[in-house]
Amino acid sequence: MPDTVAYVYGIVPADVEMESDVKGIGDPPAEVKTVRHGKVAALVSPIPKDKPLGRPQDLAAHEALLDGTVAATPVLPVRFGAVLTDEQAVAEELLSENEDDFAEALGQLEGKAEYVVKGRYEESAILSEILRENEELARLKESIRGKPEEATRNERIALGEQINNALAAKREADTRSMVAALTELGDVTVNVREPTHEQDAVNVAALIEMAKEPDLEAAVEGVAGEWAGRVKIRLLGPLAPYDFLVARKEG
Repeated sequence: MPDTVAYVYGIVPADVEMESDVKGIGDPPAEVKTVRHGKVAALVSPIPKDKPLGRPQDLAAHEALLDGTVAATPVLPVRFGAVLTDEQAVAEELLSENEDDFAEALGQLEGKAEYVVKGRYEESAILSEILRENEELARLKESIRGKPEEATRNERIALGEQINNALAAKREADTRSMVAALTELGDVTVNVREPTHEQDAVNVAALIEMAKEPDLEAAVEGVAGEWAGRVKIRLLGPLAPYDFLVARKEG
């Protein structure tokens, strides 16, 4: 029995030619191959059967390969950690059984990529904003200033809960504003992602034509200007369309 399995990164059109210096996961990084079947192909590399997957550097290599690919060709990212027994299984079990669905999805993604807009509140600025807008909350905060924590435990818990609720409402409103700014670009699909930090203001993914990247940057910069000193904004991309793929059938 061979001592390796085929690690699968993503699905691309069959006519894609990979550069010879493209590397995948592993130490040293494995050479990435293209396994073709009909109209589609899979990006794969051999890895040892007993190799444990899940190291941060493996995930980083997986995503780097896919994000680098999307600039040149549409790509359907496969979930991190997917392996098949060998390249023949990739062709027969993965590509052959899903060729038409894969080809259709790749056609819909032609020229497009995912971009992620992340915004995080400036803690002091957003707290001041919340207290300005809620006099009762401001009075509660002032009433426990300088008092022992143990003696004001209940009040501090109530204050924290109310601030968190106000922050969640801010996040919802600000996310709506960012989504509205993005949808004004036309022909864009937006996916609101879950916050990854308690100070997150927005976490939004957009699927858009890469030719519109300057317009996207301008839209995000416009909102960032309105939120200057309140929210720090980052625009990430182009990325593989991780947030816009769903399986049509189990497996």
